[in-house]
Amino acid sequence: MESTPSAPVTSKPKIPDSTELPDEPRRGAFVSLRRLAPFARPYRGRMILMTLAALGATLVGVAVPLLTKDLIDGPIAHHDKAALWPLGGLVLLFGIAEATLFWLRRWFLQRAALGIEADIRNAFFRHLQKLPVAFHDSWQSGQLVSRMSGDINSLRRFFGFALIFLVVNGATFLLVGGALVVIHPVMGLIIYAASIPLILYGRLADRRYHRQSRAAQDQAGDVATLVEESALGIRAVKAFGRQGLLFARFDERAQTLRTLELTKIRTLSELWAVFASQPQLVLSLCVLIGAYAVSSGVLSLGTLVAFISLYLTLLWPIESMAWLMAQSQEANSAAERVLEVLDIVPAIADAETTQRPRPASAGELVFENVSFTYPNSDRPVISGFDLRVAPGETVALVGPTGCGKTTLTALVPRLYDTTAGRVLVDGVDVRDLPLAELRSKVACAFEDPTLFSASVRENLTMGVPDATGEQIDEAMGVAQAEFVNELPWALDTRVGEQGLTLSGGQRQRVALARAVLGRPSILVLDDPLSALDIHTEGKVEEALHSVLRGTTGLVVAHRPSTVLLADRVVLLSPAGPEGTTVAAVGTHHELLQTCPAYRDILSQTSDLSDAAEESEPDTSDSELVEVSR
Repeated sequence: MESTPSAPVTSKPKIPDSTELPDEPRRGAFVSLRRLAPFARPYRGRMILMTLAALGATLVGVAVPLLTKDLIDGPIAHHDKAALWPLGGLVLLFGIAEATLFWLRRWFLQRAALGIEADIRNAFFRHLQKLPVAFHDSWQSGQLVSRMSGDINSLRRFFGFALIFLVVNGATFLLVGGALVVIHPVMGLIIYAASIPLILYGRLADRRYHRQSRAAQDQAGDVATLVEESALGIRAVKAFGRQGLLFARFDERAQTLRTLELTKIRTLSELWAVFASQPQLVLSLCVLIGAYAVSSGVLSLGTLVAFISLYLTLLWPIESMAWLMAQSQEANSAAERVLEVLDIVPAIADAETTQRPRPASAGELVFENVSFTYPNSDRPVISGFDLRVAPGETVALVGPTGCGKTTLTALVPRLYDTTAGRVLVDGVDVRDLPLAELRSKVACAFEDPTLFSASVRENLTMGVPDATGEQIDEAMGVAQAEFVNELPWALDTRVGEQGLTLSGGQRQRVALARAVLGRPSILVLDDPLSALDIHTEGKVEEALHSVLRGTTGLVVAHRPSTVLLADRVVLLSPAGPEGTTVAAVGTHHELLQTCPAYRDILSQTSDLSDAAEESEPDTSDSELVEVSR
């Protein structure tokens, strides 16, 4: 299978309406998080109840210092023991109410935050499935995995905890601060005045933490990519003895990630230290002022105790703001990374289903002046390609490596869209067919087959979920995949990640059986027999002959034995500055006799003589010598 050019993995699309990253000032607080509001909207009732429960628990805790004031200035000051019991019972009730409200907050949390997380993750995965192959060619898989897992986890923590307590702590500061101003205006205003420089410092540190958090999250995606590549390529790594090289690359990226995380920790520790020390300094000042007022008879002891107790309830909301702000910035940068993917508009859009009559599915395939250029490339791969494949006809594509054979096959099921021209299936532009309809008509088998970590049955029936046992047996017979019945659990045997528990030839046969299972009207085969031994290949080709009689076939061929499956052969020219075009068209025998370029390509394969003899039994020895030269 040909390798296809792709965009550099570091390229990222321009995201409209999203946050700009690095060093420029933010255009607004939590822009990206606000754009995720539609995911939270279905759960807004539960989130409001969760916020009210958290606020109620905080306010119940605030009531205890006020009861303490009444206890000190009342029963304790007047030595009225009988009056202690009602107030003590009230304190107990407040304690029970606070515990109940805490439980309710956690209960609502489970049903709101986890629901938001699941909805974002589902939307992200669904969107990934809609994005074209060109997107997946240019993005690192580890970056997508880190967004799907770590970043969306950060969003769940924000919606379930940080957002709630930003609201609750802010409301607590305003309410308790107001009560402190009422109790003692001077000390209350001192507390409010001292919060101004704290807020200003917090905003500056917050922006710095956002940049550091984004850098660490991007680096974590790079580390995940390297781990995934190393795991999938472990056979090659071990075969070439390059474990040391791979570890050195991993260690370099892991050390960079460690440095970025330590930078975050330093910023967070600095933020936490400032937010923890400032309230203590203000508390010391208030104790001095209050003690002087009590000693002067201006303030009662109970009032001072109530003031200090109320202020102590503000210590945790103030100190925790540092952590909440950091969590919010991590969530904001996570939202940016998630939206970078969600904002990408699929270049291959699904056509709307219409009620207009469709032509009968005969299997005609037409390439009409087709040209194609890969994204981020200025050199066309294919230029002005014209071909008509009649219903039931099989056409083989032959040409040198890199001439665009695989690209042509990818245009039929719309893995890519043409840059110019049209691909028609039964007279309809493939861009006008709903993708589900198109891909029910077109089935593909590739040289490098992809199997999933699932059972053989699940892999076989991916395109035809309701396939019967007879259909499965028939498809396995065509692909010579009966070896499946000898596996430990036959069709229910799991093949492992990428199907690596099977050999290359076995994977190809399972993939071929998957392609022919639904008897599609058009079958696209990208050299699907390259890993088979000669004996098995002969059996598969013999079975394919019967399948292709009633199916339109487009076959990429690198070996003459595969060419013999075709009714006609299209020889593609070598890719040049203007792209690949058609060099010659004819039957295998005609091109052998009339096209030196065709003979040169096939002569590179050792089984040419056998193929030539099968196609032309009376070919003279001198002709075979000339062809094989």
